[in-house]
Amino acid sequence: MRSLTTRVVVLAVVVALASTLISIAAFAALVGTENANTGMPLAVSNAGVIAASLEDNPLVGRQPFGSRVRVVRAQRQLLRGGGRLAVVRAGSSETVAPPFTADDVTNAEQASGQATQSRRDVAGTSWAIAAQVAGDAVVLVAEPVNRRELTAPQRRQLALVGLLSLVVGGLAGLALARGATRPLARVADAARRLTAGERGVQVVPAGPAEVADVARALDTLSVALGHSEARQREFLLAVSHELRTPLTAVSGYAEALAEGALPVEQVPAAAGVIRDEAGRLQHRVEDLLALARLEADDFRIELGPVDLVALVQAAALACAPRAVRAHIPVSVQCPVASLPVVTDGERLRQAVDALVDNALRVLPEGAALVLACHPAGPGWAAVEVRDGGPGLAPEDLAVAFERGVLTQRYRGTRTVGSGLGLALVGELARRLGGHAQASPAAEGGVCFAVVLPVG
Repeated sequence: MRSLTTRVVVLAVVVALASTLISIAAFAALVGTENANTGMPLAVSNAGVIAASLEDNPLVGRQPFGSRVRVVRAQRQLLRGGGRLAVVRAGSSETVAPPFTADDVTNAEQASGQATQSRRDVAGTSWAIAAQVAGDAVVLVAEPVNRRELTAPQRRQLALVGLLSLVVGGLAGLALARGATRPLARVADAARRLTAGERGVQVVPAGPAEVADVARALDTLSVALGHSEARQREFLLAVSHELRTPLTAVSGYAEALAEGALPVEQVPAAAGVIRDEAGRLQHRVEDLLALARLEADDFRIELGPVDLVALVQAAALACAPRAVRAHIPVSVQCPVASLPVVTDGERLRQAVDALVDNALRVLPEGAALVLACHPAGPGWAAVEVRDGGPGLAPEDLAVAFERGVLTQRYRGTRTVGSGLGLALVGELARRLGGHAQASPAAEGGVCFAVVLPVG
């Protein structure tokens, strides 16, 4: 596979070649036309210049005729490529070579010092012929007028221009390619380092705007990967901490039971601890599985009519035994007798149960727990779980549903969970077409709400 540098250089050379060929064709046509149109004026001008040089130079004028002929022939550079020059003695009958004829000499002698002009076709070539008397000599000049091709010097000049265009085009393509490929190579190297697991990779934007945009995007991705993996590590640490505590209790009491180290009267209590801690483990695993299913593409939502009042009352009834054991009063507040919505009732109940479970695990004895529902503006309804606990700082309300954030912030200062329950609620609310929000509660703690569209 050819590299980008090779392709850009080849493209630049091809473009330069095409433009050069077009320019040469146009220039050749113009020069050819000019060559054909300037034949007669050039012949007359050259004849006049040569005749004047013979008449105005005393040294030349006093030389023998043969010497003057040699002087005239030395001025052939005045002619275009292919032009003809002849000098004959005036009044003589000497023969002249084509394309000149004896009539050209006779006409010049009769013109009283003025240059004569004539056109003549000889061997397929049309000639512009000028003749002018210079003392006892007659100067004859012929220029081709029917040739539209370039002269040899013109062809050499055009070939040189074409070669220079190709060289410049290749160098320009090479410079352009290197200006783009060097930043791209740095971006590719950074991407490979990220793929290999290195983090904190920085890419300095350089090169064309599009390449610089790619570099900035990769730099942003590098930062985002670092943050994401840091949060994942924190999350795993939080989950491992939450799992380790019940596992330690279960394994400790299980070993004591297996070894017979516990008195008979303590066996029921140990079995109860094992049962409770196993339940906590099961709850954590279920939260993890629920989050994994939510993030999968095949997660299904089955919409149907749901009465929020009935759903809230059923959730309150289900948590009542646990709340009684924890000495937490539970109440239901719904300002309407019925609040119908179209949603997935099972998923919504899962979110409400997660909020209730989260509250029962962290609330102290006697703190209030309120389950509520109410209209939340045109086309919206809200289900709330409010508590009388210690609450959250204002800056924590906005990140309450981010996985593990609150767990990290409050670990060591109050009872916390793994943070999976709130993350599960936030994702469920989004999948149901609404959103989850946290705000201060009238009871003194936090109000967690799931806001859903009615229809």
